[in-house]
Amino acid sequence: MRNVVIIGSGPAGLTAAIYTGRANLSPLLIEGVHAGGQLTLTTEVENYPGFHHAIMGPELIKEMRAQAARFGTEFLQGDVSAADLKRSPITLTINGERTLETRALIIASGASANMLGVDGERRLLGHGVSTCATCDGFFFKGKELVVVGGGDSAMEEATFLTKFATKVTVVHRRDRLKASKIMQDRAKNNPKVGFIWNASVEKILGDPLVTGIRLKDLKTGAVTEKPCDGLFVAIGHSPNTKLFAGQLDMDEKGYIKTHGGTGTNLPGVFAAGDVQDHVYRQAVTAAGSGCMAAIDCERWLES
Repeated sequence: MRNVVIIGSGPAGLTAAIYTGRANLSPLLIEGVHAGGQLTLTTEVENYPGFHHAIMGPELIKEMRAQAARFGTEFLQGDVSAADLKRSPITLTINGERTLETRALIIASGASANMLGVDGERRLLGHGVSTCATCDGFFFKGKELVVVGGGDSAMEEATFLTKFATKVTVVHRRDRLKASKIMQDRAKNNPKVGFIWNASVEKILGDPLVTGIRLKDLKTGAVTEKPCDGLFVAIGHSPNTKLFAGQLDMDEKGYIKTHGGTGTNLPGVFAAGDVQDHVYRQAVTAAGSGCMAAIDCERWLES
């Protein structure tokens, strides 16, 4: 029987572990197979407070993990394969084998950026391929960039990147955008933003950095290459919440709904970070909500 179990080892989960550890709750943190969250796929992090020089994403996670360990966090590698949240105590199954019971649960399993799944994408992630303009736009001053997508996220990314890039080209599979009218107008009226319609990215070129992309015209089948210095994938994120479907209240995209802070519709179950935040999706906001979840959890256990 545990006082609190934390699912997820990104900034939200690790911050929750630091706070619950300092509260003498002896937290158990389940790291997952891909430990560390999206920061482990990031190179230089310049916008996390406390580091006047950039810190590498994996190094930041390493420091957070060591801090959590210092306050007594126990770490368990593996994935939660089943969860019964509606009974007390909460029961979790790890890797289909081991069963754990806990009085309280903090879900910080994060969200995963939807990827294109093309050749070169994973290899060049963090080396010219990015899923976050707010995080990485600064590194592309004076460069030519490509944004893939046609929704509000893509228009927001493209417009934001014009602060740094000389040219931003939006590549979209259709001949019209899915984005809201105001976001479309904002992008289309920006002189630095251009569009390539009815096209898909077939391959990302470059070694060790992005130098261009291979495009396929979806109407004619013609294949061309376009030079660029970076590619931003903006086709949405998917929260890692399938495990909790049917038990927790979620919005239409699968993000966990929280009430009065980080509480969910079930007593003793809290959610923090990108698993419940589809707006900001930053390391610092994830860490902040991890702190909130830990305090909410501690108060719930005391009551």
